[in-house]
Amino acid sequence: MLRIGSGAGFSGDRLDPAIELAEKGDLHYLILECLAERTIALAQKRKKTNELLGYDPLLEKRMRSLLPIIKRKGVRIVTNMGAANPISGAQKIIDIAEEMGLSVKVAAVTGDNVLPYIYANRKNLDFTPQLNENASVISANAYMGADSIVPALQTDADIIITGRIADPSLFLAPMIYHFGWSFDDMKLLGRGTVIGHLLECGGQLTGGYFADPGKKDVPNMANIGFPFAEIQSNGSAILKKLPNTGGALNLRTVKEQLLYEVMDPSQYVTPDVTADFTTVSICEAGIDRIKVTGGAGRIKPNLLKVSVGYEAGFLGEGEITYAGENALGRAELAGEIIEERLKGRFNEIKVDLIGVTSAHRGSFGHLGQPYEVRLRVAAKANSMADAMIVGEEVEALYTNGPAGGGGARKYVQEVIGIVSTMVPRDSVDVNVVIKEMANDEN
Repeated sequence: MLRIGSGAGFSGDRLDPAIELAEKGDLHYLILECLAERTIALAQKRKKTNELLGYDPLLEKRMRSLLPIIKRKGVRIVTNMGAANPISGAQKIIDIAEEMGLSVKVAAVTGDNVLPYIYANRKNLDFTPQLNENASVISANAYMGADSIVPALQTDADIIITGRIADPSLFLAPMIYHFGWSFDDMKLLGRGTVIGHLLECGGQLTGGYFADPGKKDVPNMANIGFPFAEIQSNGSAILKKLPNTGGALNLRTVKEQLLYEVMDPSQYVTPDVTADFTTVSICEAGIDRIKVTGGAGRIKPNLLKVSVGYEAGFLGEGEITYAGENALGRAELAGEIIEERLKGRFNEIKVDLIGVTSAHRGSFGHLGQPYEVRLRVAAKANSMADAMIVGEEVEALYTNGPAGGGGARKYVQEVIGIVSTMVPRDSVDVNVVIKEMANDEN
């Protein structure tokens, strides 16, 4: 049996549940899934300013808490916190370990950065959505699979740190290594992918993002416990969470996660396998215990998806609140004033009445008159100077707009756009770099 825990579902996830799993979960592996499309593009920008950066900004905080525990408990970590710079991330872990007096072996997996290939073949690639030929591309990271992680696991490293890996593959690789599964056994790879997909979002499986008060109640959400799986060699598993932790692990939470981000359950494409979720069976095996069996798979794709980041200009924003009688009318008038002032300066201006029209781009007319409304205006610009105009105009509503406006704020941020394309597998050159002591590399 193999016990794998999910210690993070995104870059900014809580740390406490991972610490609890490492300490009390009797795990073999703790997976920290911390990358998203925009996350890695931002990491590439940090690396451009400093070649030693580019790994996840919370890497140090997580490792300082987890390193003593995993060494004491014998837990191995697999994580994509290397982001745009796995080798520097690995060195940072070694530096922290040396400072703490711990002996740690780290394997950094590289190869996902295919920016040179994109530069060389840009005119012949199809991008979704379409990429302007003048757009400045800053990152291109291919979704690598479990086969890129298994060689790192074979080094007996305590921590495997990668860049862009498909989320389920982070979990599938330890299964392949532990059970000795063949990379050609599509049925087992499909079943392992099902388990990885269920675990990849952490607390989302145990009630987070599921709860809806009065409809789907979840207990003690302030202390949600993250899930772990007890996996058998045939690809079946029992999903659990630690006793006395908050949240819920039941048929409903598992079904929602199983279908999360799945367009076609019969063809869930990963770098490892085209998984088939239609034969998956789930049943309760006790309180906060779900048994998962079944699943299948077909041949893996010949092409790998690539997430491409590009400089998409600047976003200017401004906000101001109107409260009291006729708050909605005054906020609507304020929005009209701003649109008139900014007309012709920007290709698109977005005016939101937060709580009234902001989420669904329009009111459905079922709400009474709100007592307070926050106006938000946003527009994209090619320069920071132009983007600043948006917030300046909103702030000017203090004395030039409807009565009672207050709490104005203004922001400008650089926008990183994301598009996708596909590249041949052989454009990815996987490499494993081992770091055990400072400046020791082989």
